[in-house]
Amino acid sequence: MAADTPLWTPTQDRIASAPMTAFMKAAVAKSGQAFSSYAELHRWSIDNRESFWDLVWDFCGLVGDKGERALVDGEKMPGGAFFPDAKLNFAENLMKKTGGSLAIVFRGEDKVDRRLSWNELHALTSRLQQLFLSIGVREGDRIAAMMPNMPETVAAMLAAASIGAVWSSCSPDFGEQGVLDRFGQIEPVVFIAPDGYWYNGKAIEVADKIRAVAEKLATVRKVLIVDYLGTSADVAATIDQAEALEGALSPFAARPLAFEQLPFSHPLYILFSSGTTGIPKCIVHSAGGTLIQHVKEQRLHAGLLDGDRFFYFTTCGWMMWNWLVSGLASGATLLLYDGSPFYPDGNALFDFADAEKMTYFGTSAKFIDSLRKAGLKPIDSHDLASVRTISSTGSPLSPEDFRFVYDGIKKDVHLASISGGTDIVSCFVLGVPTEPVWTGEIQGPGLGLAVDVWDDDGKPVRQEKGELVCTKAFPSMPIGFWNDPDGKKYHAAYFERFDNIWCHGDFAEWTAHGGMVIHGRSDATLNPGGVRIGTAEIYNQVEQMPEILEALCIGQDFDNDVRVVLFVRLAAGVSLDEDLEKRIRARIRSGASPRHVPAKIVAVTDIPRTKSGKITELAVRDVVHGRAIKNKEALANPEALELFRNLPQLAD
Repeated sequence: MAADTPLWTPTQDRIASAPMTAFMKAAVAKSGQAFSSYAELHRWSIDNRESFWDLVWDFCGLVGDKGERALVDGEKMPGGAFFPDAKLNFAENLMKKTGGSLAIVFRGEDKVDRRLSWNELHALTSRLQQLFLSIGVREGDRIAAMMPNMPETVAAMLAAASIGAVWSSCSPDFGEQGVLDRFGQIEPVVFIAPDGYWYNGKAIEVADKIRAVAEKLATVRKVLIVDYLGTSADVAATIDQAEALEGALSPFAARPLAFEQLPFSHPLYILFSSGTTGIPKCIVHSAGGTLIQHVKEQRLHAGLLDGDRFFYFTTCGWMMWNWLVSGLASGATLLLYDGSPFYPDGNALFDFADAEKMTYFGTSAKFIDSLRKAGLKPIDSHDLASVRTISSTGSPLSPEDFRFVYDGIKKDVHLASISGGTDIVSCFVLGVPTEPVWTGEIQGPGLGLAVDVWDDDGKPVRQEKGELVCTKAFPSMPIGFWNDPDGKKYHAAYFERFDNIWCHGDFAEWTAHGGMVIHGRSDATLNPGGVRIGTAEIYNQVEQMPEILEALCIGQDFDNDVRVVLFVRLAAGVSLDEDLEKRIRARIRSGASPRHVPAKIVAVTDIPRTKSGKITELAVRDVVHGRAIKNKEALANPEALELFRNLPQLAD
């Protein structure tokens, strides 16, 4: 698996100046131990979690009352409580900085270019805070946003968090049902949406969708329309209880922000699972756990410094948006981009990097792979002198794409492949800026996280594929799931496989260097282009079509990515012709999102199911990939599996 020499090794100067090195010195002083390697520091961090997280709080300069205890019931998972006596405010920690330097630089393709200083961000957040309070938003209320990645989205989240309201977001390319499947569960009091957005050079209007969603969100008191295309007032005029944001803010002048001091475990975000077995699960994340995990990752693992230019290509429907905005806590300037990364010529993000002196360039493995396949070589066309780190996530980065980063983008750069998820709004394994980068490998486990790989019997394995687990409680574990009062859904999602152990659902392998390779999801979640997609969201659309009796969806490993394959069992007399395929794709695109549209649609005469009547996605996926099938005895019609073996339609 590993090459004989690393792709990149940090210089001694770079190691000496890294925040990770300063933290290691602080850990030596706190513990009285000497650490000769990252592996030794990591071992201390999981064997001494109270001391470790206490040091992270101080080293990263968290604002709040830390309280006396760092960890209670640390042996329980779930049940471990970090900083149970602490009081803090998430937004206050992101807004420590003031002044005229830039807090946000925003590009909406080549159509919109805006800049907000720290003082301007404070002012906008203050006015939004006053607006929310005037609407009657209180601690614990939900604010839902179907928004592009733009400054108003960041400020609205900060205003919500300053009050103690709970923020939830998705991107405006979701279909009506996709939005309602998420926000309909959490009963928001405010719904925020744009007048439209830019994609691939085109203005995409969303007024009809906003109206349809708003009509079905019965708890919403106010719909706020944010101006992006220049039509917010016109859009707001067509929707009940709606107002253009600019007009809604007009009564409020900026004033000093007030920050509610709340428990460490106070809910901050609701993120959504992929909806594999039904409508998406609502994952509730805490303010304190999210904050301390993010600042640890960004300051130590990403090496983020005050004044850095911090970028991640993401939408507001991906947890990387939540991760990105936390960069404010380190004093970094957020570089926000909304739109197609390939419009107009594939160079938009690298143009942005050069123009704004980007220091941290975050993107998806799919983007890097697409660059390589398109024959683009930014190393020849762009300077990129300021870029210290290139980060990749969303799906595993292939070995050839590791090499492409150094051959085609920049030679002297820290390539940090990272992996975690919505479930923890952070990373289990990620970059270590003081260690070498090896081809195809994530560098190591995150500090404070007892990450391991276990076999089916719950035994640790090295250099062998198995389940990615975390064996000790950590701060960014969810508080729980929304509308799951007894915690049954939460327990079933992560703790059913191994008692008192977080089982993440990734198929992983430790390397000889102490790094990790993620081989993909071990459950039925689809992951095309690094975007997690639930099969149920696709079924919800296609199974409403009279031509389709039943459907089954898998992710097929193909060309260093995962592509969505949809199998359909058709009604009598129906054939899968070009017209039906086109209508299926259109239905999925409009009802779910463009990312849900399958790459291949294949007609089959039967679909395997368990004796209890559930379709068996995992078994079909294994057959398609030529893997052995487990638990055939659980199937009511195991012979149906043969219909999926060696299909010529899936060979190209």
